[in-house]
Amino acid sequence: MMRGMFAAIAGLRVHQTMLDVTANDIANVNTIGYKAERTTFKDALSQTLRGAGAPNASLGGTNAAQVGLGVQLGSIDNQMGSGAIQSTGNQTDMAIQGDGWFQVSSGDPAAGGSSTYYTRAGNFTRDANGDVVTSDGYFVVGSSANPPTAGSLTKINIPSNATSVSIDPKGAVTVITPPVAPATTPTTTTTYITLAKFPNDQGLTREGGNRFTASNNSGAALVSVPGDAGQGFGSLTTGAVEMSNVDLAQEFTNLITAQRGFQANSRVITTADDMLQELVNLKH
Repeated sequence: MMRGMFAAIAGLRVHQTMLDVTANDIANVNTIGYKAERTTFKDALSQTLRGAGAPNASLGGTNAAQVGLGVQLGSIDNQMGSGAIQSTGNQTDMAIQGDGWFQVSSGDPAAGGSSTYYTRAGNFTRDANGDVVTSDGYFVVGSSANPPTAGSLTKINIPSNATSVSIDPKGAVTVITPPVAPATTPTTTTTYITLAKFPNDQGLTREGGNRFTASNNSGAALVSVPGDAGQGFGSLTTGAVEMSNVDLAQEFTNLITAQRGFQANSRVITTADDMLQELVNLKH
């Protein structure tokens, strides 16, 4: 059987994967906080028909003669560039200008034992208890101290009787509630939005729902607050969200590239089949 046919089959497979990745990016063009992906290829093994020869006294050197055996998937890379900031006017919506990831938790961070996820989607809301949560109900992780420590992590709560709520660019959430007798002065509570950074953001693992988790290649999370310039953290913009960083022009170009690559590899299979048919017909 012709090597070219098997090489073309490999080409069909990886171009199908490229099409799948591109289609997913286009589908998420308006997903808040979505990060696009990029597909790369690498060549497969080659069959050596003749090895390289060293020069000698009577003849010069010769190069090896090799036939490639197709292509394979090189990588699917996360594109972690920032998306456009879109104003919403919603007080609990937040966007990160610069580096960092919001931390969200599947349980009370103060209780321990909860799973921590990371997201750039800052479309947060308040639940019935006044806790700031994601659209899926995951708690936004805050801290009662600045800088955060392991024992200071907590939920961010805005009670229903709050008379004033403010969130500054450095993540300080200040809530003022009416005085509780016998006190005569309002109660002021401040918690801090926490952000996380990784040595290798591209190594984060997608979990769906705009959430990522740390992986063996992302490195350990460095946790601080927005605006921590010493650690390189970005600042917060409230009343806004970060949109998808998908570049539609680039994605449509990738779509055409994947389609043409798939068609070309299909044509190779058709050509190889015609050649085999000619060989079979030699007996007639």
